[in-house]
Amino acid sequence: MSARREPVSRRERPAKRALSRRWIVDTAVAVMRAEGLEKVTMRRLAKELDTGPASLYVYVAGTAELHAAVLDALLGEVDLTADGAGDGWREQLRAVVTSYTLVLFAYPQLARSALVARPGGENYLRLVERLLDLLSRSGAGREQVAWGVDKLLQDATATAAEQSAREGDPAEDEWGAAVRALSEASEATYPAIVAHMPALVGGTAEDRFRWGFDVLVNGISGTPVPVAED
Repeated sequence: MSARREPVSRRERPAKRALSRRWIVDTAVAVMRAEGLEKVTMRRLAKELDTGPASLYVYVAGTAELHAAVLDALLGEVDLTADGAGDGWREQLRAVVTSYTLVLFAYPQLARSALVARPGGENYLRLVERLLDLLSRSGAGREQVAWGVDKLLQDATATAAEQSAREGDPAEDEWGAAVRALSEASEATYPAIVAHMPALVGGTAEDRFRWGFDVLVNGISGTPVPVAED
């Protein structure tokens, strides 16, 4: 007669860690750093967290919200202090916007996602608060400052996304192809292009960024927002 098998009590099994939005987002950030944003899916996270995908939807509505949460988490790396930028509001504002841009440069796929993802976490709110505070020191009106911060973030995000696209696939040098096309343009057909070469493609990325920043800030402070018609 064979001995009866001793039953295993469920109490002896280690309990699973309770799910939380913070744990889900932290895991998503870790996956993105290791394998890229395209791997950050609900199904992949469920596997990492040893649960079912349906369980994650209690904390995150879907992939778009998840990517926005990842973006917000990484915005914590933006240097809001602007240490070393001087006492002037313009240089401090430039330093914060530059730091934001460099964070997106570090995560190319996230930079492209940021064009449509709208984070709403604490890091995003702190960034917007800091930008509003600095830009308001320009003397611009409240509406100009509010719209201006949105424009500064849009421009910085687009700059990072464009740069990430160039670096993401070196086999297809689209920028080089564009430069060649402009350089070889016929003066008879494209006189304006020829007249503005080589300035059209000249200048360092840093110089163009600084110039673009000044153009935006000068325009923000000097251009009133439209008055709503009754």
